[in-house]
Amino acid sequence: MSDGVDASQRMIDGWMQQLQQTAARYQAMADRMQGQTVTERAKDGAVEVTVDAKGLLKNLVIAESAGGKRMAEVSAEVMRLVQKAQSRIPELLHQVATETLGSDGTGDKLVADAKSTFPEPPPEDPAAPEPDRLHHFGPEDTEAPPPPPRQQTPPPPPPRRRRPDPSDDDDDFGGSILS
Repeated sequence: MSDGVDASQRMIDGWMQQLQQTAARYQAMADRMQGQTVTERAKDGAVEVTVDAKGLLKNLVIAESAGGKRMAEVSAEVMRLVQKAQSRIPELLHQVATETLGSDGTGDKLVADAKSTFPEPPPEDPAAPEPDRLHHFGPEDTEAPPPPPRQQTPPPPPPRRRRPDPSDDDDDFGGSILS
């Protein structure tokens, strides 16, 4: 009977050792992913974004050269670059998982989950709509745009106060309020 108990104990010890090794590999993967970032830069260098392994924006650099662009263009470029950087996270996770876990099915599941969270960004469209049109969500306007607002004249200045007459010394209104 002692051989059966010893064999069971060896089997449990083996499982425990295997679980500890697996947990250590997953912790190593988590530690490596923790410090990973992905940076994307616009072709003209006007915008640069950095996201962490969770897809959160960690750094945004807008160069002085972006000052000549329309804000709608700059904001669209920021969002496009964030999506592009986030879409690279599954690839990064796959690389780290392969190096730390090997060909573990759980690593593949983590990568698949990351791909559903951070899908590929839409392709760059060289014939993108004009920035003025980006904010329109309704049907296309068929009428001419409204005329610009008329210039309004500034309101008249407030009436000037009359200076108090020094001979008018009646500011005590009949005596002390304490009496």
